[in-house]
Amino acid sequence: MPHPDPGLPKTTATVEERDRTFRRVVLRIIPFVTLVYVIAWIDRVNIGFAKLTMMDDLKWSDAIYGAGAGIFFLGYFLFEVPSNLLLQKIGAPKTIMRIALGWGAVSVLMAFVTQPWNFYGLRFLQGAFEAGLHPGVILYLTFWLPAQRRGKAIAIFMSASPLSLLLGSPMAGYVMKYTDGLLGTAGWQWLFIIEGAPSIILGVLAAFVLTDKPSNAKWLNSEERDHIAYELAKESAEHSGRQHKFWASFRTRTVWVLILSLFCIITGNATLSFYGPSLVAATGYSDITTVGWIMSGIFAFGWLGMIINGWLSDRSRESRWHAACAAALGALGLVMAAIAQQTGSAPGVIFALAVSAAGTMGSIPVFWNLPPRFMTGTALVAGVALINSVANLAGFFAPQFLSGVKTSTGSYSDGLYVIAGVEFIAAVLILIFIRNAPTPQPIRDEMGARAS
Repeated sequence: MPHPDPGLPKTTATVEERDRTFRRVVLRIIPFVTLVYVIAWIDRVNIGFAKLTMMDDLKWSDAIYGAGAGIFFLGYFLFEVPSNLLLQKIGAPKTIMRIALGWGAVSVLMAFVTQPWNFYGLRFLQGAFEAGLHPGVILYLTFWLPAQRRGKAIAIFMSASPLSLLLGSPMAGYVMKYTDGLLGTAGWQWLFIIEGAPSIILGVLAAFVLTDKPSNAKWLNSEERDHIAYELAKESAEHSGRQHKFWASFRTRTVWVLILSLFCIITGNATLSFYGPSLVAATGYSDITTVGWIMSGIFAFGWLGMIINGWLSDRSRESRWHAACAAALGALGLVMAAIAQQTGSAPGVIFALAVSAAGTMGSIPVFWNLPPRFMTGTALVAGVALINSVANLAGFFAPQFLSGVKTSTGSYSDGLYVIAGVEFIAAVLILIFIRNAPTPQPIRDEMGARAS
């Protein structure tokens, strides 16, 4: 019988007992943080639907919309790393409460914009408040789950992005259509008010639902806390060569490849999120609720892509090929969308956007399995935030680029070809440069049985 590592916490628990503990952890944490992220995404991208009537009401151009949609990511970029460092000091419950209360209030205030500078300022603040939610939850899960249990959890959490668009798209259409003129207020204004309020409620609940770390979890008994400590310590011992120091980690080529790869993926994702409704409307669909249901179907494929690719990645214990192939599929879908738009095929555009959503969104949760294989400690705390914040600057550039192409050519097609090429670069970078990421080994109990 193999001898346990003397440096690890002692445990006599079987794999089945530890599995039950981690199921409790997942059921406690994942549904709530996923709901928070669903609402965050609804508030982030509802501007894509508001655009369909808001621009005419305010007499604004596509250029103003592109700048406002994108400036969100400047606030996101500047405040994401500080938010993650603050999370390490004050814990996830207080951090998520702060984030949700702030962006909820800003979302409601969006209903009252009248000038472009109002629009730009609130979008910047919304990005600044939301900064840290995504990388903060990714970091938070590393406090609770070892890598081989984290893939499906991250996939479920990140499926909030397509799920929010799947649910939020038809909801946005109905809200705008049936509240338009109510109390003398436009439908797009009601959209911001109605969809911003739930964020404030969830922010208050975060302080009561979440626990910052396992050792403070009163809803776990001492044996269950030992199960978590054992598997996390086991994983840490097996990856002792990871970078701990923040600045040292950013002198390595791998980290910058990760940043550039995610930047390319987010370019495609931002295109789908902020211009999907406009691309569908450009094919001849004028009714807002119809556009909403079409976008819901498109993002259903994105949700399936996330869940299926995350499951396949966990099953094979491989992330590099799964992330790269999904990104390549996302790029192919954008090329197909450009061709379909040029030929005037509405079904072709819809199918192509569904393919792109499945690939692009399916690549993101698997991608996030890569950074923890190269970093830990402070490097991981700040590194996850910096990778995400720099990469999300793509959300600033993509809308402005597409609005510029549309203004100069009258069509989105040329811009879609370029963005498809950018996203394909992500697949190439991951396959060529991310070669030495060690695959996490299954954690075994003292009798050598593999954890499920």
